Amino acid sequence: MENIITIHVEDRDGDRQTLEIPTDVNVSLMEVLKGEEYDILATCGGMALCATCHVEILQGQEHLIEATEQELDMLDTLPDADDHSRLACQIHLRNENQGLSLKLKGSLQ
Repeated sequence: MENIITIHVEDRDGDRQTLEIPTDVNVSLMEVLKGEEYDILATCGGMALCATCHVEILQGQEHLIEATEQELDMLDTLPDADDHSRLACQIHLRNENQGLSLKLKGSLQ
């Protein structure tokens, strides 16, 4: 069970859900959220080109791998992005991300 972490997701309506996520399958946070049927467009398929998987990290940002220049450039195009913004497609969850808390922000259109 050491390769299972718990994360907390707040949707656009403020509803919170706790998810148990395996960390040994190498899928992105975007893929996890889509698999859990959250309303995320991800029109670019995870290439950091559309920002429709924009999330706000509420807790645990210090344990994420730093954003790449490509991700930061895409976040710079968003009017509501801040220092806690990330693209879910660029986050691959690891055991160190136990307790991560995030809020969905990405566009639905």
